[in-house]
Amino acid sequence: PRLIRDARTHRTMFITALCPTAHTAALGRASATTMKTTKSSSSSMAIRGARVRAHASSDVKKSEAIVEATSIYPVVADVDTSFARCGFTSACEEAMNRQINIEYNVSYIYHSMYAYFSRDNVALEGFAKHFEKESLEERAHAQQLMDYQNLRGGKVILQQLLPPQSEFDHPEKGCALYALELALSLEKLNLDKLRELYVVADDANDAALCDFLEGDMLAPQIASIREVAEMVATLKRMGPPGDGMAAWHFDQTLRA
Repeated sequence: PRLIRDARTHRTMFITALCPTAHTAALGRASATTMKTTKSSSSSMAIRGARVRAHASSDVKKSEAIVEATSIYPVVADVDTSFARCGFTSACEEAMNRQINIEYNVSYIYHSMYAYFSRDNVALEGFAKHFEKESLEERAHAQQLMDYQNLRGGKVILQQLLPPQSEFDHPEKGCALYALELALSLEKLNLDKLRELYVVADDANDAALCDFLEGDMLAPQIASIREVAEMVATLKRMGPPGDGMAAWHFDQTLRA
């Protein structure tokens, strides 16, 4: 190794003596390379510093969003309180429970009509079948409201049902027309109650509840009113009020 170093030293001295200009150029190139490396290192450090500052700024913005979210919607520690509730007022919750009770009461009345027309001394099975279907439909509406109440974090509170009447015969109209007109009045009353619920939702600026009522409750209710209205009109055209033969013929159409 010592001989090699001595040889390299003598070689450098020899080149310098013969061509001092070439030696100076070589030194210049080495210096330039060193400066370029230094600049490149400084540039890399600057880029890394900018990235760190940008990341820190992002963390600040993210932290601000987190603070805002947790301050407006803190997660409650009590498991007895809904975790999903958001923008659902107590007024809307109470109005929903009232409507659930109305749907169950209407269903209860229709179920009583089903039992009446199924009697052996009434024997209008078409009417019995129709009112059984209507009873199940109103019950389905009640459950639909209950599901939405739970979806929004509300609490379903079922209320007492009023006992429905069990006799539907009428001395002038007969049982068939009387029951259909009563059903028409119930459907219109149900629509009024749904509209009252909509007003409560609108006053609370609850767009989600308004959208649910418009799409899933109000439109089908209006269709139900139209259906019963046509049944009343058809039965009246088939014969005078209280005509047992007209009621029997109409019952045959409901059995199909």
